Amino acid sequence: MTQSATNSPAESRFGPLIFAVPKGRILDEALPVMADAGLVPESAFHDKMDRSLSFATEDGAARILRVRAFDVATFVAFGAAQAGIVGSDVIEEFDYSELYAPVDLGIGKCRLSVAEPQQPVEYKYGNASHLRVATKYPGLTSRHFEAQGIQAECIKLNGAMELAPSCGLAGRIVDLVSTGGTLKSNGLVETEVIMQVSARLIVNRAAWKTDPRVAALVERFRAGSEKTAA
Repeated sequence: MTQSATNSPAESRFGPLIFAVPKGRILDEALPVMADAGLVPESAFHDKMDRSLSFATEDGAARILRVRAFDVATFVAFGAAQAGIVGSDVIEEFDYSELYAPVDLGIGKCRLSVAEPQQPVEYKYGNASHLRVATKYPGLTSRHFEAQGIQAECIKLNGAMELAPSCGLAGRIVDLVSTGGTLKSNGLVETEVIMQVSARLIVNRAAWKTDPRVAALVERFRAGSEKTAA
């Protein structure tokens, strides 16, 4: 009898292959790339009313976790998932030594930038050597300004970043920028680009070295990326 995909020798030894993907901006672009690599989520994954966070693949060979982008990196770094897809901004923010990012998928492109009001505003906090910055990237932001000899007090926000300057919460923001339209609508202007961002395949280093399915998955994603680039 032929052994099924859900009961392969590798799965018997390592358990099911777990792949984490981010909710939000990257996911729509990631799904075709995943399909090319053989990871096609079950139909329930696409049901907008389904609140589940874990889904089987169509072939039953893996499970797909749908979580917040920052949580993708944590799940993979700590071995709760063997691999996943996340933006390079998240990878750089956490700088987990357990993460390996072998493939730039060439999707989800944008940039992480500093922005401030177009018109000068009076602030209670902030001067040339000490700034208050609103961001969900305190690690990247602190390192960026520290390299310029500036101490940045980072106020952690998970959304509505553009409101911070007008409300007097912070003089600048650091956030992802695609077209710049949201900044303009809120009276802000982009002043510095900290880094260019794109989605990457990430894997747990230990799993990549010990689980043959992870190494094979990396090669499939790499082949698909090279095909797209060509």
